[in-house]
Amino acid sequence: MTKTFRNDIRNVAIIAHVDHGKTTLVDAMLKQTGSVATYKEMIERVMDSTDLEREKGITILAKNTSVRWGDTKINIIDTPGHADFGGEVERGLAMVNGVLLLVDASEGPLPQTRFVLRKALELNLSVILVINKIDRSDARIAEVVDEVYELFIDLDATEDQIDFPIVYANARKGTATLDPDEPGTDLKPLFELLLTHIVAPEYDDEHPLQAQVTNLDASPYVGRLAICRVHQGTIRKDQIISHCRVDGTVVRAKITELYITEGLERVDAEEAGPGEIIAVAGMPDVTIGETLADEEDPRPLPVIRIDEPSLSATIGINTSPLTGLDGKKLTARMLKDRLDRELIGNVSIRILPSDRPDTWIFQGRGELQLAVLVETMRREGFELTVGKPEVVTKMI
Repeated sequence: MTKTFRNDIRNVAIIAHVDHGKTTLVDAMLKQTGSVATYKEMIERVMDSTDLEREKGITILAKNTSVRWGDTKINIIDTPGHADFGGEVERGLAMVNGVLLLVDASEGPLPQTRFVLRKALELNLSVILVINKIDRSDARIAEVVDEVYELFIDLDATEDQIDFPIVYANARKGTATLDPDEPGTDLKPLFELLLTHIVAPEYDDEHPLQAQVTNLDASPYVGRLAICRVHQGTIRKDQIISHCRVDGTVVRAKITELYITEGLERVDAEEAGPGEIIAVAGMPDVTIGETLADEEDPRPLPVIRIDEPSLSATIGINTSPLTGLDGKKLTARMLKDRLDRELIGNVSIRILPSDRPDTWIFQGRGELQLAVLVETMRREGFELTVGKPEVVTKMI
């Protein structure tokens, strides 16, 4: 088989500690490449699209967008910075060949930086270090760079991984430079470094189709959408494929709709090749980690491995005398259906039965993840009782 590279595509994730400027940088990249529609250009934090994300100023869901720099399409995955949403981080990294490691010029690498960087190094992804917020009055750029080198050594990085390029940026102003003493004017140095340092997607010319589902979405028109990275072969609209499920079974399915991302929008496509990040419809029961493969020669990819939950809490219907005053969704059946739907798209949580009626045990990665789920459901009209969070224990 002949190994070939898609030199017209780069897939990159932006990883960092929470609030170090990931989403602000993506917004600047969108604006400078003309990828944002006119009416959106003045809206800050374009990528933080849910109400909760805008209110809290954090990223909760991993999102993908794309920009064009010259003849190259750059697919960008904006991942959460909280370990509570580590499932989103792991799924995002499964789609890319390299990462931008964003570090605050004053705060330096913090605990969540370590968490997401460890995941990237385990996958042997190319790393570009971006020192952000270099205009801060308390910036200590040289010290922070040394701290990042120490972090790489602590994480047992290889010599090649430690030999990373460095960009100095001010995401809010949309500037980047390779020399901290020379002020930048735009993000051109960052884009050019992306093209030279991030590896292009690799594929075999004769390999049958392989595309892995890394996320799920839903459309009111076509139903469930599977967000996939095409690893091998070409996938086409109306094609019959083999749907390789997580339980080992293989069923045939038809790709009824195929979309690629341009800027922030999904656009119809007739086909997509290796390296593309796509959304497909036609499989109502598809779930994360499964493989879309060739009809005649199905070869499933390894399932994406997610860290175990570390926190649990009970979640049930409101049984107080004041029930019904705030919400309209009050029954145990409605609550269970909603929790089951959450399981479909959120691979890092578990919902287990409890010994109390109309109550279930939520297991996840942290209190923030639980709080976000509860607040989302409250806004949907649910009334809930939530128990005190406890650490999940494990016999070893």
